[in-house]
Amino acid sequence: MSTILTPHAGAFSPSRRRFVTGLAAGGALLGLGINPATGRAAATPAAGQQVLAGERFHLTYSPTPVNLTGAERQATAINGTVPAPVLRWREGDTVTLKVTNHLAEDTSIHWHGLILPSAQDGVPHISDGFKGIPPGETFTYRFPVKQSGTYWYHSHSGFQEQTGAYGAIIIDPAAPDPVACDRDYALVLSDWSDEDPNHIYATLKKLSHYYNFRERTIFDALAEIRNKGWDGYRAERAMWDTMRMSDRDISDVTGYTYTFLMNGVPPAEGWKGLFRRGERVRLRLINAAAMTFFDLRIPGLDMTVVAADGQNIEPVTVDELRLGVAETYDVIVRPKDDRPYTVFAQAIDRSGYARGTLTPDLALTGEVPAMDPAPILSHGDMGMDMGAMDHSGHDMGPMDHSPSPPANRAGEGNTHAGHDMAAMDHSPSPPAKRAGEGNTHAGHDMAAMERSPSPLAGRAGEGKGHSGHDMGAMDQSSDAMGSKPAIGSGHAGYGSSRPIVHRDTEYGPHVDMRADAPRYRLDDSGVGLRNNGRRVLTYADLFNLYPTPDPREPGREIDLHLTGNMSRYMWSMNGINFADADPLPLKFGERVRINLINDTMMNHPIHLHGMWSDLETGDPRRIPRKHTVIVQPGARISYLVTADAMGGWAYHCHLLYHMPGMFRKVVVS
Repeated sequence: MSTILTPHAGAFSPSRRRFVTGLAAGGALLGLGINPATGRAAATPAAGQQVLAGERFHLTYSPTPVNLTGAERQATAINGTVPAPVLRWREGDTVTLKVTNHLAEDTSIHWHGLILPSAQDGVPHISDGFKGIPPGETFTYRFPVKQSGTYWYHSHSGFQEQTGAYGAIIIDPAAPDPVACDRDYALVLSDWSDEDPNHIYATLKKLSHYYNFRERTIFDALAEIRNKGWDGYRAERAMWDTMRMSDRDISDVTGYTYTFLMNGVPPAEGWKGLFRRGERVRLRLINAAAMTFFDLRIPGLDMTVVAADGQNIEPVTVDELRLGVAETYDVIVRPKDDRPYTVFAQAIDRSGYARGTLTPDLALTGEVPAMDPAPILSHGDMGMDMGAMDHSGHDMGPMDHSPSPPANRAGEGNTHAGHDMAAMDHSPSPPAKRAGEGNTHAGHDMAAMERSPSPLAGRAGEGKGHSGHDMGAMDQSSDAMGSKPAIGSGHAGYGSSRPIVHRDTEYGPHVDMRADAPRYRLDDSGVGLRNNGRRVLTYADLFNLYPTPDPREPGREIDLHLTGNMSRYMWSMNGINFADADPLPLKFGERVRINLINDTMMNHPIHLHGMWSDLETGDPRRIPRKHTVIVQPGARISYLVTADAMGGWAYHCHLLYHMPGMFRKVVVS
């Protein structure tokens, strides 16, 4: 755990608005852009964001004072800046990075999303032979650069990432870049608190909703009574009270303590980047936050998404996108007028925002739009099968809150080919009417999922909206029955047909919810973004620009339930805390499907180190490759993994305060 910062009594003395907007702390942090025509040349921003290019680097950790809210605090800085310097590499080079630790504790650097040897991955006691970098010592990373695109790096020691240890990586392709642009900016989003992160974590363990100031009020109750009547109101409240949950639990840590930053700049000041009218501006969006999802839009500008997690995709034009923690997206914008445009990234719980301005003149600043209403969770976000529910609100069958486990639950890592049905419990299990358990893909909402577009129509069609695909040209590949496989059919690219099975480890005081009817919701924009009148990117819009490298069917499947007890702030996989879990074994060269089932009411960004997560969105020929996959509340998602990287790898939720429990070690041998 980090020991740089210490708890302080005055952590919450400034007003909430000051935490939300931060303070102007000097001159504007101006990005002048990276001109692709000059290779990797860049001007250094006025406030000190460094851009380092080449093959050899020396990075230094040190405690560094910062003032983002009106109070000076110590940050965990790399080369003296927050964020750390932008690293610019070239595909095919071999980079050498000497990292010197001037902190009072061990540290590390993980190269997020990079395909490299395990010993260079930078996770203490997980990566082969790596134990961290002790105080006063230097560790040298050296590895070949096998990919191109937008990535990032951060500490994987304690809570140092929360206090500033993160930065952007831009890797130029060896071949000509299919994405042309006139200016190129890395925009790093993050969340800063004046509190010691150890104190934040301890507070969450004592009172998990401490930072949530959006809980229900008497006025909400009166409004519900007017809309639903007294009986409807009582039934609704009884359901949530029985679950001991709140429909307002969107984020664990909020703008009450967080100031949201863009390239290290608080919203009161705002980052600025120049453009000339008509230029193609590439924005490399990186969510380096510890705990915050951001919903980003640029009012007045379309965004054409050209890459996801560093990998080129079929261009798709949207108004808004959600950046889960640790995700990256590259977008192209073309300002048509000589006026400022606000880059607006509101936190998912609407407790604050980060902002910047694309401007033709440094004297001009974009207008800040109003934040959207705070989201409220629905029954679907709880993994409920609404078709099986008594809509009076009294039938709690689909939600399993029983304290005791069914017998003989199927084990983690069972193969799909075997299905070992004898090991699966098909007897009724508590509570009665467990709607959805044991159902196959026939129980899914196929009408909603069959809207996934084909990547073949209009492949050069930049400017195409996600609803503008040529449905007549959809993939006509067929299974043995002569029809296109459906999402959840079990075919490669379409997700699993396995039934939802809860293991005995998922029953007890450490797990307070089990979703028995989780669905593939690839075309769902998510809580807070549905039906907002804007075109919002979804996973169903993602199609790789290139053919799927490994088209094999999976040889086996692994089910991982994302579990926890929110009130006790306990997080786990399959109900097992990392400290008590065995490693997940993969056989070198195998093709495996991983099914993630979110039994909680929170979004979880799940990151597999060292290997790609090939997200199954409904077209096996253009499977998008991700390093971080968001699993929505009460939903399921599947991806294929080729186990082509020997050694030990971390596999975890990237929400920093969930990571101690929701974590596994993967061993490829």
